[in-house]
Amino acid sequence: MAKLRKRKWTNKRGVTHHGWSVDFTDARGRRVRRLFDSRAAADNFRIDIEGKLRNSSFRAESVLATVKDAAMSFIEYCEGRMRRRERMTPNMFDNYCGHIRNYICPDVEHHLRVKHFRKKVLFKHGIGNVRLTDLTFGKVNEFRDRIRDSGLSVTSTRKILATLKLILAHAISRDLIRENVAQGVRVIGRREEEYKRVVPPTKENMRRLIAVADKKFRTKLLFAAMTGVRASELHALRWRHVNLDKAEVTVVTRVDRYRIEDVTKTVAGTRTIPIGVDVVRELEAWKAGSKWIKPDDLVFANEWGRYESHPNMIKRSFKPLFEKLEKLHAENPELHPEPPPRFNWHALRHFAISCWIDADLPIKAIQTFAGHSSSAVTMDRYGHLFKSEDHKLAMDKIARFFSGEGPIRPTAEKEARSDQADEPRP
Repeated sequence: MAKLRKRKWTNKRGVTHHGWSVDFTDARGRRVRRLFDSRAAADNFRIDIEGKLRNSSFRAESVLATVKDAAMSFIEYCEGRMRRRERMTPNMFDNYCGHIRNYICPDVEHHLRVKHFRKKVLFKHGIGNVRLTDLTFGKVNEFRDRIRDSGLSVTSTRKILATLKLILAHAISRDLIRENVAQGVRVIGRREEEYKRVVPPTKENMRRLIAVADKKFRTKLLFAAMTGVRASELHALRWRHVNLDKAEVTVVTRVDRYRIEDVTKTVAGTRTIPIGVDVVRELEAWKAGSKWIKPDDLVFANEWGRYESHPNMIKRSFKPLFEKLEKLHAENPELHPEPPPRFNWHALRHFAISCWIDADLPIKAIQTFAGHSSSAVTMDRYGHLFKSEDHKLAMDKIARFFSGEGPIRPTAEKEARSDQADEPRP
């Protein structure tokens, strides 16, 4: 049982202090003491600790363990998973470390010493020194507000809090705490931050971009714009994944920025995408001019047959296309129209999906080709691109009804089909 008693002591400066202490013996037989300023706080702790001792779920480390201790333990756990390749990629690990080093447990010395996780301005309002037993739902909410006040977006704040939830879940698995107080924390931003509608490049802008690309880069650009594959999937594509006779490409792998190849982002990411005749011709010409044509060779390999660096490709090949169009317009505005607004490489994926929608492909087919986990994901992101004449006709009928021109009723064609359906079969 835990003992509660009042304490009085004098420090080296001669200042007298009063407090309340809770003494108890943990499940391992070690004596533990906690000091509190008020009797109410000490009594609440005593009641809680007695319940934990009865359930044999208390460890002495949980009294002194801080959020930083739990975060370091979580990093070690992630390192082990990464070594064993248990759904932990170096990119995921770096993201977790960045959230911890820069926001949850900001470290000035580490900030100055290590460039990899360094931010321009160090966030100084972390919760690393807070004891796990003192961490509450309210303190996590305050931490969220401080992150938002520092200028971080809603998306980034949610990612940091998601990492904090994982840290606390790991602490629960180590019997350091019993409740994940970050579980119900919400991040609410302005409406324009919550939802950004996907606006794919227009067909005319894509045509102009492809027209100024050199022969070598044109194939990559056209392939990405027609298949909608992600950049990581493009760079991991091998010739055994391409069937030129059947005019289809099978996506089964991806490669990260550390050039580590793995399976696709999700189970739905493994898919087969049909390709058009023009793309087949481009790939045939590409293969004929490449020295890397074995089944296990990369389709879009660099000059040494290895993975191409995506940042280098963007810097050396993709961005210069916009610069070319800007230069052509500046030299001859009458012949060359204004250059299109710049967009990133991922916009090519949006362009491909928008083309499939314009071609009236079924929603299930679009979901499959895009590698989305469900049709709901496809509709959430691209639903505004689906347009139908039936919608306009329905609105016209509703407007005529309220203007007194006629009732809302099916068209004559639908009525005829309905009448035919009601007739008895011979």
